[in-house]
Amino acid sequence: MKLVFAGTPEVAVPALDALLASGRHEVAAVVTRPDAPAGRGRRLVASPVAERAEEAGIEVLKPARPRDPDFLQRLEEIAPDCCPVVAYGALLPRAALDIPVRGWVNLHFSLLPAWRGAAPVQHAIMAGDEITGAVTFLIEEGLDSGPVYGTVTEEIRPTDTSGDLLTRLAFAGAGLLAATMDGIEDGTLKAVPQPAEGISLAPKVTVEDARVDWHTPALRVDRVVRGCTPAPGAWTTFRGERLKLVQAAPVPELTDLAPGQLSVGKNNVYVGTGSYAVELLWVQAQGKKPMRAADWARGVRIAAGETVGG
Repeated sequence: MKLVFAGTPEVAVPALDALLASGRHEVAAVVTRPDAPAGRGRRLVASPVAERAEEAGIEVLKPARPRDPDFLQRLEEIAPDCCPVVAYGALLPRAALDIPVRGWVNLHFSLLPAWRGAAPVQHAIMAGDEITGAVTFLIEEGLDSGPVYGTVTEEIRPTDTSGDLLTRLAFAGAGLLAATMDGIEDGTLKAVPQPAEGISLAPKVTVEDARVDWHTPALRVDRVVRGCTPAPGAWTTFRGERLKLVQAAPVPELTDLAPGQLSVGKNNVYVGTGSYAVELLWVQAQGKKPMRAADWARGVRIAAGETVGG
């Protein structure tokens, strides 16, 4: 088939690579979000998908909005059979959905209908799910509601951050997307409607969502830290300034700290929660680089009885 691939962040690159490597289909063009400011200089930078497509010599389309007439006209001229999508980042209008004969097929990082939305991996970890996965489905105008072509499953490990899990899903999902294109092309795959039960939503995780509530149990604190790493980054406050929590671990045997209370040893920093303590392993103070929590504690000279999150 002739394909136009739509995707933007680094997590979409393995899928593009898999399609390029398959040799069975032609990736005629790539659709991605416009260049965005990045770094301290805030200079405009192309998306990871755009950079990979340019390396491969593929036409790159960067519409400000997918309903832009110039973009729709160019898509019609290319006349793709199918448009595989991975984390493109913009809603597709009906005018775009109608162009490819075989539709737009999305690779989504959850087991639909669980976790429909922009942040399925973060929500799966924060909810304490033990199993997740990726699916390919035919895009409709509803939110991640289209019929499903294929599924892969993935265990959520006890120490997984959303970054760890998303990386594994990106590579497992890349193979699934390539196999889905093959199955659509040879007629062996048929999309199956999603179940009506088990729907859950995964909206974008905000900075406020990532604020740790020390009155919740340690397992909840651990899930928030892991689910919000690397983005948007779990955080609390210390002496009135924001403190990012890069890595932490529950400590079930330590039960005598009040929620938010700090306890500092020679090489350890503990915080009380609504159940038992968690150990802070890596933190990032405002305006500083990430550092070991013990080094941070020595630098700020924590007094007896001091707390975080007050």
